[in-house]
Amino acid sequence: MRRTLGLIALAVLLLSTPALAAEGGGHDSGLINLDKSLFLQVVNFLVLLFILWKLLYKPLVAKMEERTQAIKKSLEEAQAARAEAEKQRAEHAAQIKAAYAEAQAIRATALKETADEQRRLIDAARAEAGRLVEAAKAETAQDIVRARQQLRSEVADLAVQVAERLIKKSLRDEDHHRIVQETLARVDRVN
Repeated sequence: MRRTLGLIALAVLLLSTPALAAEGGGHDSGLINLDKSLFLQVVNFLVLLFILWKLLYKPLVAKMEERTQAIKKSLEEAQAARAEAEKQRAEHAAQIKAAYAEAQAIRATALKETADEQRRLIDAARAEAGRLVEAAKAETAQDIVRARQQLRSEVADLAVQVAERLIKKSLRDEDHHRIVQETLARVDRVN
């Protein structure tokens, strides 16, 4: 900034010198005359420079400093807001992760409970099927026992009838015995 002011002062000095030289009564001694007008121009320039310094430069510098501070403050606020947003994003990510983990745990628990319930139902169905098979076997065995008993009863009745017929015909004992044995053998083959 000082360099710029120095260049402006030099330009004003160089540009105003020919005008003062022309007023100086026709002396044509060159580009710069070293008389009292040069001194007045320098004093005027320094006064103008001082006034500009006090009225424009200092307020301008103060305004620039104020603006710089406002920008710094805005940047700090933006960084704080960014940090807060990042913190909240991290918290939300952690909450989402926790919710996902909880959902996975609930899902795993539900799947385990479902598998346990399915296993329990299958075991119950197998047990029921086993009971039904055993009951059917027992009923079949009872039916077989009853059928055999009934068959034996019928065979015994037939044997009695055959024996009566044979006795009526007065068969010999050997014949009678042989007939009973044959009948019992037939009954055993049927069973």
